[in-house]
Amino acid sequence: MPLDSSRDPRYDCLFEPIKLGPVTARNRFYQVPHCNGMGHVYPASMAEMRGVKAEGGWAVISTEEVEIHHTTEIAPSIEGRLWDAQDIPYHARMVEKVQQHGSLAAIELVYHGHTTSNRYSRIPPMAAHSIPTDGIDPVQTRAMDKADFKALRRWHRNAALNAKAAGYDIVYVYAGHNLCLTQHLIAKRFNQRTDEYGGSLENRVRLFRELIEDTKEAVGDRCAVAVRFAVDELMGPEGITSETEGREVVEMLAELPDLWDVNVSDWANDSVTARFAEEGYQEPYIRFVKGLTSKPVVGVGRYTSADAMVSLIKRGVLDMIGAARPSIADPFLPKKIEEGRMEDIRECIGCNICVTGDYMYVPMRCTQNPTVGEEWRREWHPERIAKAKTEGESVLIVGAGPAGLEAARAAAARGYQVMLAEAERDLGGRVTRESRLPGLSSYARVRDYRQGQLEKMEGVEIFRESRLTLENILEVAPDHLAIATGASWRRDGAGRALPLGLPGLAENPTVFTPDDLMAGALPEGPVLVFDDDHYYLASVLTDLLVAKERPVIFVTPQSVVAPFTEKTMEQHRIVKRMMDAGVEIKTAQSLTAFDAGRATLTCGYSGRETLVEAASLLLVTARSPNDALLQEAKAAPEKLEAAGIRSLRGIGDCVAPGTVAAAVYEGHLWARDLGEVIDPDVAPFLREERALPAD
Repeated sequence: MPLDSSRDPRYDCLFEPIKLGPVTARNRFYQVPHCNGMGHVYPASMAEMRGVKAEGGWAVISTEEVEIHHTTEIAPSIEGRLWDAQDIPYHARMVEKVQQHGSLAAIELVYHGHTTSNRYSRIPPMAAHSIPTDGIDPVQTRAMDKADFKALRRWHRNAALNAKAAGYDIVYVYAGHNLCLTQHLIAKRFNQRTDEYGGSLENRVRLFRELIEDTKEAVGDRCAVAVRFAVDELMGPEGITSETEGREVVEMLAELPDLWDVNVSDWANDSVTARFAEEGYQEPYIRFVKGLTSKPVVGVGRYTSADAMVSLIKRGVLDMIGAARPSIADPFLPKKIEEGRMEDIRECIGCNICVTGDYMYVPMRCTQNPTVGEEWRREWHPERIAKAKTEGESVLIVGAGPAGLEAARAAAARGYQVMLAEAERDLGGRVTRESRLPGLSSYARVRDYRQGQLEKMEGVEIFRESRLTLENILEVAPDHLAIATGASWRRDGAGRALPLGLPGLAENPTVFTPDDLMAGALPEGPVLVFDDDHYYLASVLTDLLVAKERPVIFVTPQSVVAPFTEKTMEQHRIVKRMMDAGVEIKTAQSLTAFDAGRATLTCGYSGRETLVEAASLLLVTARSPNDALLQEAKAAPEKLEAAGIRSLRGIGDCVAPGTVAAAVYEGHLWARDLGEVIDPDVAPFLREERALPAD
């Protein structure tokens, strides 16, 4: 607890300790298990990331899901492993990092069942029956017999004992997210067994109960035993629901665990993007649990509002506020509430860029928090940054989009005298424009947090409506210059499918770009939306056009709509919304020509051409860096030197257009690199080394 306890007294309930079986949590902030793309492959990175959250005030810090045995591994995905004692040391390192700040360390043990194909071990996975595994692998599980159930209980018990040996304070029994055998057995659609593990709900819950009892018997003297249970699968009567079997399971096991961690299933439902769900969206499904048990209950809902958190506790919905994404966006969220620094909280925007790390098998990233995943390898801390090596140096940043804002904020935190020039009246660049589109209002938080920080920092000057030329810059003569002038959407169709674009599009008055629509232009319908970007923006603009009563034909060269949004777990929702709105969807089709209200499409498989009537064309393809100023400055090194400008760098979209998260990261990296000697021939971060076994 910080010495400065200047919080508003109405938040006092968030800082009351709570007993969880044999251990006590120091407050009500609980970082629930979440994947991070580090796990057993990058254990030092994972441990440092978790330790920073403990430093930030989270009373409980949990792992991601942790495989308990070599017969249940999900390569190439990177999660935790505790197959045997060989894995204890890296877990012990995480526990040490967490406990040194007075927090409790929790581990989520998992046996996957049919959600893995065991690509690495090549051992046939086990499930209640022989059924195809999830995904596209041509693999089926083998049906478990009684010996398998006995073995599984032993493996889970051994993992719990190894977790205790590693020092964990809380050990999970997991039945959530449609990712584990325990939940599969409970669900009737996966369990048609006729023995003691099938049939009645009591039988289908049997393994879940046995694992809780086994775990309590093995480690319950020192470790709390938590259960993570999906009380509703949002499938109606075909699945577990909070009105029927979800409720009945809680009633059956109400007093058995030391803590209930409850949510909805699957992961895409548990972590819905802000575009499709508001803060607190899970409450209607989980609020019944507290009325059925005397044990503490934790739940999630992308909570960033302290008032909402207090309401949950005072209304008896939850005892602890669970968070995954908000704890990533701001690891110090609890401490900032404790210290009365509400304006300093980096609120999660619910974009799920963090989830993409897990899907791409790399350490996670965050739009709001550029330091996540870099705590160990770059030694970046979310709240601390090294002071400039030379006092009094000035920096000029041209462009106040996400890259420029973060560059200015971080440079000011280092003690530089910061001048931030923006050509427009409003700061924020692309995040301001995009935040005005349907479903993206939370993106404004990227701007609002940084603008708020800059406005209270010393040595910061912000110049709005200031479109600078190189001559202006030379007159200002800063010590360091960063150019962050963003990018513009191309109107010639150039992109992945059409590297050279199509002749005539750029001059056609019925051809539009996202920039046009965000500036207020409204095409006549029907509108053909050609999406060669494959992320969120084309579908968001489709929502806008539908709201304006424009018929839409959505065309993509890909075989599915917006495939990158599969990695943010919202692709299925995007397609459903389009279908519900009557949008005509054409996949695996490239644009060959557009003129006089008619588009020619070519099938990516057969090469067959079709004609589509459309009054307007919206191109969401590639972006051109707005780098004219950058290139002019690069071409005049003697002028920069004469003006005393010692460094020049382009950052963000004006160099390499990408995600908002990438722009924020680039801005932060530039500020961290200021005054440092960077060797381009050496990796600028630490690498995790794994010792080779002896020959």
